[in-house]
Amino acid sequence: MNLDQHGQLYEGLTLILPLVFAIVCHEVAHGTVARMLGDSTAADAGRLTLNPLRHVDPIGTLVVPGLLALAHAPVFGWAKPVPVNPWRLRGGRQGMMLVAIAGPATNLLLAGLAAVGLGLVVRFAGPPGAGAVLTGWPGFVADSCVWFLQINLGLALFNLLPVPPFDGSHIVEGLLPTPLADAYARLRRFGMLLIVLLVVVLPSVLGVSLVARWIDPPFAWMFDHYMMLAEHVAGVSRGVGGG
Repeated sequence: MNLDQHGQLYEGLTLILPLVFAIVCHEVAHGTVARMLGDSTAADAGRLTLNPLRHVDPIGTLVVPGLLALAHAPVFGWAKPVPVNPWRLRGGRQGMMLVAIAGPATNLLLAGLAAVGLGLVVRFAGPPGAGAVLTGWPGFVADSCVWFLQINLGLALFNLLPVPPFDGSHIVEGLLPTPLADAYARLRRFGMLLIVLLVVVLPSVLGVSLVARWIDPPFAWMFDHYMMLAEHVAGVSRGVGGG
């Protein structure tokens, strides 16, 4: 492979491969915890696999994240949701809350692994000196790790939005008293409308992005701390990354 770090193939691979893997792991985590809590629906449907063909949604897994990456915005996306039957889960709403938490928690764990991987590449394959630019295969792996870190952070934070049908809404339901949880759950029928309102209408019509206000501050704070972890592993002060 020609590792032209300014080529479209290079940029596509360093983005798409980490993106697909992050989204697939997110969905598999939901199904795995559901099976641990008594619901084998995802397993029975053959969705507890890392085979991306069983999970990829062309729009949510490729088009939307790609456009966000080109716009230099926090990258998020979605796959085909793994099927979960809440009535088969032990713990009721609290069980569903644990299933929901599994996806973002997995993404945050993967972000940590990406930071460690980035640090190891710099430590053992990078040229000497803080801020040195990695090229060739080390640069490809480092750039992929940086994308993997950013993608997992974006996925975790976006899915924690307390808006149906995102994972955050199931967490809210699990924490609320039953009457309030039932009332809140009725918003789920308007989920797609709420997403369009938050992601499209408010930013384009009113110039207000509640999603960005929710995601951007914790994204910046967490990304900085993950990079500090990468720098610690690498044994350098600043400038960890590819070309």
